[in-house]
Parts: sequence; C-alpha cells; structure tokens
Amino acid sequence: MLLELNHIEKRYGGVTALSDGCLAVQPGEVHLLLGENGAGKSTLMKIIAGIVERDAGQMLWQGREVHLKTPAEAAAIGISMVHQESLLAPHMTVAENLFLGREDRLPFGWVKRRRMIEAASRLIADHQFPLRAEWRVEKLTPAGKQLVEICRAILHGSSLVIFDEPTSSLSGSEAAEVFRIVKTLRDRNMGVIYITHRLDELQAVGDRVTILRDGKTVHTSQLAELTTDRIIQHMVGREVSTIYQRDSLPPGDELLRVEHVTRQGQLSDISFSLRAGEIVGMAGLIGAGRTELCRALFGVDQVDSGKVFVRGREVRIGSPQEAVKAGLALVTEDRQITGLALRLPIAHNITLANVAGISRFGFIDGDAQNSAAVDLIARLRIRAGSPRQLCGRLSGGNQQKVVIAKWLFRQAQIFLFDEPTRGIDVGAKVEVFNVMHELARSGAAILMVSSEMAELLQVADRILVMREGRITGELPGSTTQEEIMRHAALETAAEELR
Repeated sequence: MLLELNHIEKRYGGVTALSDGCLAVQPGEVHLLLGENGAGKSTLMKIIAGIVERDAGQMLWQGREVHLKTPAEAAAIGISMVHQESLLAPHMTVAENLFLGREDRLPFGWVKRRRMIEAASRLIADHQFPLRAEWRVEKLTPAGKQLVEICRAILHGSSLVIFDEPTSSLSGSEAAEVFRIVKTLRDRNMGVIYITHRLDELQAVGDRVTILRDGKTVHTSQLAELTTDRIIQHMVGREVSTIYQRDSLPPGDELLRVEHVTRQGQLSDISFSLRAGEIVGMAGLIGAGRTELCRALFGVDQVDSGKVFVRGREVRIGSPQEAVKAGLALVTEDRQITGLALRLPIAHNITLANVAGISRFGFIDGDAQNSAAVDLIARLRIRAGSPRQLCGRLSGGNQQKVVIAKWLFRQAQIFLFDEPTRGIDVGAKVEVFNVMHELARSGAAILMVSSEMAELLQVADRILVMREGRITGELPGSTTQEEIMRHAALETAAEELR
C-alpha cells in the first residue's frame, strides 16, 4: 500500500473537522475522495500534504509511519498537491515556476536558465502538454495553469499526487485533457487522490472511491459497485429521492426588464425580463457572456446602450452601489475574491451590505449585528462555530451561504446568481436551491447562471441561452439538455454562409 490513513482526528478550537478519517491508496490507482463541503476532505488532504498536523490517528507511507509538519517534508517523500486555486507566480515563466525554490545555480548564485528551460521543455514534450517553457503563467488559461501545477508534481518525483477540484473552472475539452493526464499518471504506477463535486466525471477517471460525511469515512469501495444515487445517499445521509423537490410557482409582477443592452465586444442587444416568484436559468458555453451580463446589470461594467427597468421604472445603474439601492443583489462566481471579506467574521460579512440596519447614531450595534447573524446562520444552516468565526475558515458551501445571507439581510428583491453551486457538494447545492426557492416564494426574482445543465433543468422555470454575447433562445424549464446545447452552439446564418 502506498498510503494509509487510520482513524485520523483533527480539531480547530471547539470545531471537530475530522473525527475518524480513513483512507488507503495503492500505486497505480485513481482514488476518488467525495463528500459534502465540511465533511473533512480538505482537512484530510492538508494532513497528507503536510499543511496541517493531525491530532490523533496514524499515517503510513509505504508501510512506515510518518509525521509530516510541512509541505516540504511531504514533497521530500514523494507527495504533492495540485490545488484548486493556482499557487503559481503569475509574473514568472512556466520553467521558472517549475523550478521555483529548487533552481540549479552556479557558484556565485546565478540561475542556470538555459538548463532549466531545457529540462522543462523535455518534461512538457514527454507528456505532450500544450505548453511552452518560456510562456508567462499570467497569460495561461485556467487549464494551462493546472498543467503547470501537474508538471511541478511530476518533475519533483512525486509518487502520490492530490488533485483538488481540478476541473471546477475548466471547459469540457480542458477537463478531458486533465482526465488524460490523470490516467497517464496512473499508468506510470503513481497514486492519485482525486477530489471532485462533479459526479458526472467520476467514471471518466476513478477506480475506487472513499466517501466522508461529518468528519468520518462512511464508505470505501470500487467505483463500479456504486450507482450515482447510492453515492449521493452516502454523502448526504438520506435517500436521493428526498434531496431536492421544487414546485413551480405562478409568476407575479415584472420586477426587472432589460431592453437591448449592449457592451462592445461582450454583449449584443440583450433583452429579457424577470418576474416575482420566478427562477430564470441562464445557460451557455464558457465565454458566452453570461458573467459579463451579470456584471453589467450590477453596475460593475458600464454598458454602451440599452435600458434597465426595475418595477416598471427605468433606472440607470452606473455602479454596484446604485444597483444595491435599486434592489439588485449579485452572488458572484468567485465568492472568495469579490463575494466575501475572508479575514472578517461571519457576522461582519452578513451585515456588510446593510450597515445602516445595525447602526445607531452612526455606530454599529454589536448586539444587533450578532442577532442578525445568528438568525441567518440558523435560517441557512451555515455550519460555523459562532458568528465570530472568520469566513476564510468556512467550507466553500458555507461561504456561499454567507454571501446569500448578506443579500438577505439587505432585503434585495432581484438576485443575480452567477454559478452559485460551483465548487460545492451535492448537499450544499440542495441547500442553495432551497434558499433560492424560498426567495422565489417570498416574491423575489432570480437569474441563475450555471454551466450545469442538469441543475438548470431541475431548478429553473424557464431557461435563456447565450452564445457570443447574444441570447439565442428562450426555453421552458421542461426542455432537454440537447435542446439547450443546440442553442448554445447555434451558429448564426451569417457564420453559416462564410
């Protein structure tokens, strides 16, 4: 056995992140690690990678017990981790990133750049990666950065590579390239731990699967022995048929109307409306302009022409502040960068968009702030030790719910959800869907951007499809994935004539 973890425990203050984590990985195996956000996956991986130390339990590496205190110690014995968020130096080249901290130097400290570039080029060629050693990392796509992270793991002689959500921000073709690389590593007798929330990609990469729930390992088996429904049941602890059920609501008054909105190079003649009690999905391939539309409606980016109406009255939204005053809320795709202040407590984040609601005579009322946070933490089932816990220490799913809580406290009525379930598990997704449903029931209007067509079909009353900055179709929620793709990949008549 390459790696064995037995009854691992880890606590952060009064919060138990792991109470009984068990995992075994063989050479030449892709081992899937699944579980809800907060189940303990990240903590377990950080222990393996030497980022944090375990409080109890046993870790065996090639049959010998080890206590890893730093990532350098993990790397020295052959363990590396490809993180979901790139840890590369963007201003450096691919080669410089590969050898960062391990540069081959001359006696006076000069780096042997030519030798470094040649070694990087050989590695890239051996694995047929679409990279060049001289390229700057800041110019690479998310998929290209993932490849550089993988190159680093291979270059430094890793026997075990941990992939943390490697395809969460990749297109279908880019994800297929990651799958090919993972299989290549397996064929070279390396061990791979692969974390993902995309259940549709399990069969493409996995051999065995381990599932965590509430800090405990609850199931390990060959992937072929499990159905998707059974996997979900192990993850969330209940039957799949009870996970999410939503009844459509009759739409109410029009809350938002967009007419002929255009932004050069991004959006072209966008028109649609949202009604109270309605969840409208927005589908499209990567680069279709869906995020750009959300940013323009929320005043982050300025439009060149077009009109926006809120409750029948034309409004001019030139900034996010004006959008908030008009009753709009944006749940951004990159919640850690633009959605939250990670170094502030949960209570501060929840009340950030409505400080006036917890202030008296110009001063923040701490009791009122805490009371508001406690109420919304309970309402959205946010897993946290207290309202004073820093947002940066929450799981992805719980961070997303804090973002939603912020807008609930602001009492917004028009919600723009941009990829609201990206990077969160099936259980947290259901909770987000339930929150969206409750918002709709209360009379809010929702635009939900998602790359997961199955989610749109499950949640949306109707679906708008975008391609190259245009809306190419409006479909009922009862449509099919094939029909969505037909509109998402539809070529205009002019393009067909070229």
